[in-house]
Amino acid sequence: MPTQEASSTAHITSQSLFPPTIQAWQFFLEDQGASPHTVKAFMADLRLLAAYLPPDRNLGEVTTYELINFLDWLLAGRGVPCSPKTLSRRITSIKAFFRWLHQNGVILIDPAEKVPQKSVISPMPVVLSAEEQELLLDVADRQRRAAKPDVRSWLLLELLLETGIKKGECVNIHLDHLDLEAEGGAILFVRYASPQNRYKERKIGVSEAWVEGFGEYQMQYELKDRLFPWSQRRLEYLLEDLSAGAGLGKHVSFDMCRWTCALNDWRAGIDHNKIRQKLGISKIQWREIAMKLQKHDQDGQAD
Repeated sequence: MPTQEASSTAHITSQSLFPPTIQAWQFFLEDQGASPHTVKAFMADLRLLAAYLPPDRNLGEVTTYELINFLDWLLAGRGVPCSPKTLSRRITSIKAFFRWLHQNGVILIDPAEKVPQKSVISPMPVVLSAEEQELLLDVADRQRRAAKPDVRSWLLLELLLETGIKKGECVNIHLDHLDLEAEGGAILFVRYASPQNRYKERKIGVSEAWVEGFGEYQMQYELKDRLFPWSQRRLEYLLEDLSAGAGLGKHVSFDMCRWTCALNDWRAGIDHNKIRQKLGISKIQWREIAMKLQKHDQDGQAD
């Protein structure tokens, strides 16, 4: 029985032109579960290459020299800015495309194999040490148990450290996205209104301690629809106030909490694929994130 890869290239030969082949590769990527964002970006990269090459150029005629000239044109000849990160992704697109053709016997030689990859890694993220997390939670807990108790900041911080959700995901949590009586433990459903982002949707467990805090929160605030019925900026202020109260030099942010959550899970020995799924990111995005988590863990930069 032919493999899925082979069946996707069944009607493609070295004499095939780019347009139908790019379409076949799109179907293959979608069948492999690639995110819509990745598929869209890769398709745009290959169409750009196809537009650069002569219209009658078939797959078997493309050379390494032409691919390198194409990349040079993107940087200096096209007249449109191409950032190092975008260039790196376009190289990845080209390499993946021709590797797919070569592995399935469409072309005898992979012209992209010797094209140098220019990897771009963004700066290391700032995370919170275990001691800093405790300081922040202590400040939030004092607010929770004050004469006029307010559990809101504690509930927000604890949720971010437990789930690693993004700012936009947090603001869009509705009360019906919480299943506090789920079998096996309470669950947060991270949901998206737009169909193109449905691949990011996921279920994340929340602790009994958070559920207890949520009960207090419901008594203190009149919740109607959203879990946090305030603007993103207002929630950022809550985190910044905790930073000031704990005397930290860091300005605590949603992104910092997200990375801290991931690093906590990494150090706890949680399966890496489960961490990726919890963060709601693709396998391609995970490569760089995993490298940074590993470096943080090895260097002890969070301590």
